[in-house]
Amino acid sequence: MASEPTALAMDRAAILAALPHRPPFLFVDRVIERSPGALVSEWDIPHDLPALSGHYPGHPVLPGVLISEFTFQSAAILFTTPGVRADLTEFIPVLTRIEDARFKQMVGPGETLRAAIETLETVGPARFMKASVTSAGATVARLRFTVALVARNAKG
Repeated sequence: MASEPTALAMDRAAILAALPHRPPFLFVDRVIERSPGALVSEWDIPHDLPALSGHYPGHPVLPGVLISEFTFQSAAILFTTPGVRADLTEFIPVLTRIEDARFKQMVGPGETLRAAIETLETVGPARFMKASVTSAGATVARLRFTVALVARNAKG
C-alpha cells in the first residue's frame, strides 16, 4: 500500500454505514487494513450466493462481474475514510470507467477474496484506482477503474 497502513477492524455494521449498498448486493465483509489512499478488504463467498446456482451448474464459478463489483465497493469505502470523507447524504460514489480487467483464476463458493485497492490519482471528484484480488494467496484478478463522487440530485 502507498503509505503506512493503519490496522482497522471495520466490520459489517461500519461498512453498512459507509456504503449505499445493501444485501444482497453488498460484497464487502471486512476492511482489514487502510491508509489514506488505499485499503485491503475481504469477502467470504457464501455457498448459497444466488449467482452461483446458475453460473456453471454443478461446478459453480463466481462471475467476474461480481469480483469486479467487490473491488468497486471496496474503493467506494475510501470516500468515507478519514482525510477523504464524503458526505453521503449529498454525494454517492459511482463507477464511471473500467479501463482494464484481467481475470487470472476461477473462484468458487467458500473461498475468501482479498482486494488490495490503491488510489493512483485524484482529479476533482474522480479517483483513478487499481485493484489486485487474491484468494488463498493466488491472484484472481487485476483491475484499473475510475470512481467519482456524484451529487445525489444529479440526473444521468
